[in-house]
Amino acid sequence: MSSNRTAPLVQVPRGLAGVVVTDTEIGDVRGTEGFYHYRQYSAVELARTRGFEDVWHLLVHGDLPDPGRRAAFTAEVAGLRHLPEEVREALPAVAAASRAAGPLAGLRTALSLLGAARGFRPVYDIDADRRRTDTLAACAAVPTLLTALYRLGQGLEPVEPRIDLSYAANYLYMLTGEEPGARQARAVEQYLISTIDHGFNASTFTARVIASTGADVAACLVGALGALSGPLHGGAPSRALDTLDAIGTPDRIDPWVRERVLAGDRIMGFGHAVYRTEDPRSRMLREIALGFGGPRVEFAVEVERQVEAILADLKPGRELHTNVEFYAGVVMELCGLPREMFTPTFAAGRVVGWSANILEQAADPKIIRPVARYVGPRAPVPVPAAPTPVPART
Repeated sequence: MSSNRTAPLVQVPRGLAGVVVTDTEIGDVRGTEGFYHYRQYSAVELARTRGFEDVWHLLVHGDLPDPGRRAAFTAEVAGLRHLPEEVREALPAVAAASRAAGPLAGLRTALSLLGAARGFRPVYDIDADRRRTDTLAACAAVPTLLTALYRLGQGLEPVEPRIDLSYAANYLYMLTGEEPGARQARAVEQYLISTIDHGFNASTFTARVIASTGADVAACLVGALGALSGPLHGGAPSRALDTLDAIGTPDRIDPWVRERVLAGDRIMGFGHAVYRTEDPRSRMLREIALGFGGPRVEFAVEVERQVEAILADLKPGRELHTNVEFYAGVVMELCGLPREMFTPTFAAGRVVGWSANILEQAADPKIIRPVARYVGPRAPVPVPAAPTPVPART
C-alpha cells in the first residue's frame, strides 16, 4: 500500500498487546511471575504492611514517608476532602440524573464540576507543584463525591468527611454514617492499596493520552473513568458474587460450572489478561477473607477449588485462576459495602494511580499521536492544481 508518510508504518498486534509505548518509574506487572510492584516495592507487601496514605505518598513523591512526613501528608490530603459549595449544591441534581447508571457515572460529571470549581488549569500551563496539588485535591475528593452520590441516590443525606480518620475508614464512614470497625477499615484499605495501580491498563493509558495533550487533571481523570466504565475493563466484583449466589450450594458447583464452560460462557472472577499464574491480589484478598471466616468464605474457597479443577479438565494447557474480582467481592461484602459500590470503591483507590501517571506524563511535552493504517476503498491521488497566477502589480 503506497503512502506519502515520511515514516514507515509499523504493524502492531491488535489492542497494542505487548507493545511498549513509554518508560515509567511508577510500577510494573510481571504476569509470568505472578508479581507486580509500585516503584521498587512489592505491591502486595505494601498492602500487608503499610497504610494507604504511605503508598499514595510513594506514588506521588517517589519514596515512602518517615513518621513526620507521613503525618504532614496525611493532614494535607485529609484537609482536601471537603467539597466546594458550588459542587455540593449541584450533587443532588447529578445524583438524580445518574440514578439508573450509578455513582460511577455521576462521578464523571462531579469531577468535571470539581475541577472547574477548584480552578484546575491545563497541566501544560502549570508547574509540577501545582499539578501535584491538583491531583491531591481530586483524589481526596473522590470518596466524598462517590459516597454523597450513593447516599443521595438512596434518598439519604450525604455524610460530611472527617479529617481524623484514614482514607479508607473515612470512606466507609461517609458511606454508612457509622465509624467502621478496625478490621473492616483495614480490609478495605488493603484492597485499595492492592488496586492503586496495575500497569498500562486501558484507563491508565487513557489518562496518560489526555495528559499528553496538556489538559487539566479533572479532564484526565474523567477520561480514565470513562475507560473504566467499559465492561471489558471495569471489573466485576459484584458479578463474581452473583456467581456464588447462582451456584447456591456446594453440590451444584460442578454441574453449574461445567454447563457454562461448555456453553462458552465466562466464569466471572476467573482468568486474567496478564497473569499466567495465580493473581497475587487474589491470594492476598483470600487471606483477608479467611481472617473473617464464616460460611460465605468457606463456600467461596470451595467454589475456587472446584472451578479451577474443572477449568483444568475442560481447558487443558490454560492457566485459569481466580483474579482480583473474585475475593474482592467477598471482602467488600464482609465489610458491609453494597454491591453497587464495589466498582466505585475500586475507582476510589485507582484514582491515585491514575494521578501518578498523569504527573509522570505531564513532565513529557510530547503528545501521544499514533496513526491508523487505512484499509478502506482506495482513494484516488489528487492531481495538484496549477498555481494561481499572481496578478502583476501596476
